Formats: sequence, structure tokens, C-alpha cells
Amino acid sequence: MNEKILFSLIFVAGVFISSISQVILKKSAEKEYPSKIREYLNVRVIFAYIIFFGATLCSILAYTKIPLSLGPILESSGYFFVAVLSYIFLKEKISKQKMLGLSIIIIGIIIYAL
Repeated sequence: MNEKILFSLIFVAGVFISSISQVILKKSAEKEYPSKIREYLNVRVIFAYIIFFGATLCSILAYTKIPLSLGPILESSGYFFVAVLSYIFLKEKISKQKMLGLSIIIIGIIIYAL
């Protein structure tokens, strides 16, 4: 496998991991807590930030082999991941406008990759 493709996949995996973390934080925000400190220091929030750290490591590793100009393009796949994960786990609707926007993002990623 081409080294650039492998490290691009590592980068996208980091974006996916980050998207999972965002959904966990959203789920945590929906819950009521007895105090402000418990709102920020609970298992879900701490776990989500640990996952964010893992996503950052993926990005750092990927940037050792992919061009800096490719990073923001791949990072935009996070919009797609968050929308799909929110639909699955948070039961959020994907409107026609959102679907159109996500389609444009995916087409842009594909065009840039070609």
C-alpha cells in the first residue's frame, strides 16, 4: 500500500475517533448533574477527552507523511462522521439541506483526492 494512502487512512481514523468523542460529549451534556464539577469530571467526559488525545496522536503521526495541504481536506470528513453518528446514537434528523451539504463535502474530498 502506498505510504501516503496509509497515513491518509490513519488521519481519517483520527477524525472518526474525534467524531465519536464529540458524540460522547453531547450525550454527556444531555444528562443532569448534581453539581458543576460533576458535569465536567465524570466518566463520559474524561473518556471523551482521552479519545480526543488519541485522535490528536493519529493526526501528528499522519502529518509526518502526508502534505499539510491534505490535512484540512481529510478533516472535513468529520462533518460526515458526526452527522451519521448523531443520527445513529442521538436520533438527530438529517435534513435535506444537511444531506446536500454533506454530499458537497464528500464530492470535494473525492475531487481533491483525484
